[in-house]
Amino acid sequence: MTPKLSHVLATLLLLVILPFAAQSRTLKSAAGSSNVLENLEGSYKGQTVKGLQLLKRYLIAYGYLDYNNDPENTNLSDDFDEFLESSLKTYQKNYNLKVTGIFDSDTIKEMQIKRCGNPDIINHNTSSSTNSGEFHTVGHYQFFQGTPRWPSDKTNLLYSFRSSEEVVSLEELRPIIKSAFQRWADVSQFTFEEATDEKQADIVIGFHRLDHGDDNPFDGPGTTLAHAFSPPDGRFHFDADEKWSSNPSTGEEDLETVAVHEIGHLLGLQHSKNKNAVMFSEIPAESVKRELAQDDIDGVRALYSN
Repeated sequence: MTPKLSHVLATLLLLVILPFAAQSRTLKSAAGSSNVLENLEGSYKGQTVKGLQLLKRYLIAYGYLDYNNDPENTNLSDDFDEFLESSLKTYQKNYNLKVTGIFDSDTIKEMQIKRCGNPDIINHNTSSSTNSGEFHTVGHYQFFQGTPRWPSDKTNLLYSFRSSEEVVSLEELRPIIKSAFQRWADVSQFTFEEATDEKQADIVIGFHRLDHGDDNPFDGPGTTLAHAFSPPDGRFHFDADEKWSSNPSTGEEDLETVAVHEIGHLLGLQHSKNKNAVMFSEIPAESVKRELAQDDIDGVRALYSN
């Protein structure tokens, strides 16, 4: 094959691949897109509106909508069904919005706020309604389903760093993470130190992009900032596509604020409805909330009271 022909074929191949790659990225980040959400304003049950499936995916991702009996995702259409209305009402109630079941402007504004990627509701007993059955809500301090926690003899937790994307240097990251851990150490039985051997680490912290192999893909430069798993999993991931800083300015996210929040998840705390708490799910851009509130302290002490 001549070099000229090879170059032409390579160019054609790129023209085929790139649109699909761009579409994949758009679908993953669309729930955090202002334009997409605003185009859905005023939607209500019984309507079919292009883009509603992306709203459904947002509510599924954060624990409000569950189509347990729909393994083929046939309900992920653009139809505003009764399940979507019910889940939207639950979302509105949990964020102290007017409960209408209509996708109004106040709900859109709430969904556009940056937040933790962990869900607010973690167990559904039924797929017919998200406000029936047993599940955890965003009320006060909460624990993960089954109340997982570190064993009583595991009070010194070791952490290490492993990223698939280089975003912040370890020189800058180390003191920030150390400070974030210390805030929890000051109010609990735990101590934290960086592992000298990564294989011994209980907690692994890193920056990752989009689908990074933990079944919880990030959304690009979108709504989700980070997520962490309950004990004793120990994984803590920052979204590499966000703008991170130790001293945030316009459009930047505060590393320590997010780290303190995610460490709460690593210890076993879920989200709190108390907006002053570090464990509240939303973390607006440029905001700095590094100090634990009494609700956070009460939560970790209640979880490990025995």
